[in-house]
Amino acid sequence: MTTSPDLLDQLRREWLRLGRGPDAERAFAGFAQRHPGLATAGLADLGDLVGALETRGGRTVLERARIVTALLEDAADPFLRRCLLQTLLPGIVSVCRQLRFGAGIVREPSETLGVAVALACELLCDWAGQARTYAAPDLLSALRGRLRRWLLKEKAARRAVAAYDAAEEPAADSSPLAARLGAFRGGSYDRLARLTYARVFEGRSLSELAREDRCAPRTLQAELQHFALRHLL
Repeated sequence: MTTSPDLLDQLRREWLRLGRGPDAERAFAGFAQRHPGLATAGLADLGDLVGALETRGGRTVLERARIVTALLEDAADPFLRRCLLQTLLPGIVSVCRQLRFGAGIVREPSETLGVAVALACELLCDWAGQARTYAAPDLLSALRGRLRRWLLKEKAARRAVAAYDAAEEPAADSSPLAARLGAFRGGSYDRLARLTYARVFEGRSLSELAREDRCAPRTLQAELQHFALRHLL
């Protein structure tokens, strides 16, 4: 399975711009001032800091761990939070790999990776300000739990939707589910009915629909699950 180089490359290119700008310099200066005991000598901005946190960045394991702990403490700052996310990307990919990128549950590995990144962002917001000695392992462990729960919910939702399909897979026009979705067209649930139809009968990925709907994949998934459980089952 692939690891969605498009998403990873997009994040990398974004960070090349964000990590070297004046805002990143100011954020790093404030971070270094608040945590004078860290191994940040010789660094100029957050781009340098991410480089220092890499395996070959010249810092010991203990020094890197202390920097990540401090970044989590200061993660209320959006630039420091984005810095921490960039540092965790290899671990996020590893978590997806441990869960086989949702093989047998989601159609595209990129969808699982996209959700994992969204969950990681949510986790960093939830944990911002906490002091954790083992911040990186704790974050990745929590992410693995959240991603596993999302995959289980996705699996259950797909099974529920599949229950409406006949064994011989009839055409969409003759499907009871299609007819039920059609009843919602033009009403207050028109949007969710259209998105559900595209997901089930057109085979479009959650990430693609989320981009068109201008929302996070996880948010859209939760909306579709709630709609299915409340109005379709």
